[in-house]
Amino acid sequence: MSNFNPEKLFVAYSSGVTATEPVIPRCYTLTHSDFTGNLFLTIGSRYAWENINPNRDDVLGVWKQNENSLYFYVFLYIDQGEYNINVSAKRNEIFKRELPLALTAIQYGDRFLFDVHPSLEQSLIIVNFISAYPQFARQESWGPFRHFSYR
Repeated sequence: MSNFNPEKLFVAYSSGVTATEPVIPRCYTLTHSDFTGNLFLTIGSRYAWENINPNRDDVLGVWKQNENSLYFYVFLYIDQGEYNINVSAKRNEIFKRELPLALTAIQYGDRFLFDVHPSLEQSLIIVNFISAYPQFARQESWGPFRHFSYR
């Protein structure tokens, strides 16, 4: 896994979302540059589809509520355009290896929200690996956000 460097994270708010409100709806689009290593996090009431990389190696996240609990759902697209099991296997490994960095970037990038709502640190992260191949399509719990805190 790569190490998180806050100087390489650039955060933008859109669609009526501020640094501290609202929690719901609040969507995250995390993209990156393979050349510079920079991470770009857009936080809004909808995903920033216009920023999505054609390779679909972005991380999408959203807060959801189930009765009295908040959960953070992550969506990862394992398959890339044409369906090739070897490409999907490689992407699956890369996502698993780099997801802790992405979660740390999201938590750090939205740290003002976490400061105002400290209970979000305890919220479970549910990761949805989306693939046409059954061996890669799954849902996993990655524990609470506090496991990915940079501070």
